[in-house]
Amino acid sequence: MEKIDSAVEKALAFKGKRKFLQKVDLAINFERVDFKKPENRPLIEIELPHAPSNFKVAVFADGSAAVEAKKYADLVISGPEIQNYVVDKKKQKELLKYQLLSTPQLMTVVGKQLGQVLGSKGKLPKPIPPSVDLKGFIEKARKTVFLRSKGKYLPVLHCIIGNENMSKEEIIENASAVLEVLGKRYSETSISSVYVKLTMGKAFKA
Repeated sequence: MEKIDSAVEKALAFKGKRKFLQKVDLAINFERVDFKKPENRPLIEIELPHAPSNFKVAVFADGSAAVEAKKYADLVISGPEIQNYVVDKKKQKELLKYQLLSTPQLMTVVGKQLGQVLGSKGKLPKPIPPSVDLKGFIEKARKTVFLRSKGKYLPVLHCIIGNENMSKEEIIENASAVLEVLGKRYSETSISSVYVKLTMGKAFKA
């Protein structure tokens, strides 16, 4: 824990002056884990103690579910509106910036019409359980990060754990939550190193 404390503190100390809000990233390097093998490729969902960034949430919903979702989500997309995203690549690109949720009724439609676009980016919507507290479910999505291998399946995972305006303590709690989950999935010898950095900053080893 002391090493994470120190790495976060150093990263925040070297933030400099930027015209945008920098994110705090956590990078975990592995050894003796071959991410090129499909069975080893992680897709881990972690709810952090604190929302690490201004994650926007989009909900695919119709009817009363859509009315309720509009109270809490940043974007609500109805069944008929899905076609607008199928034919518009600009809209597709914007959609990838959201945390995506969907009512069960529209999951199949989204899968058929946008599955190729969203699936390739690991952004298929998460189904909303029946009778769930929608406000709480959406707020949970704002605090959720996904760890997945990317590109050429290099042995490294990245995720956002905060932004430069958050307190050091909040960022440390988020980092600890990620490492705790990974510690239960992988052996201690599988994780070779951990780094913390701001978007435009230097990486500091934890």
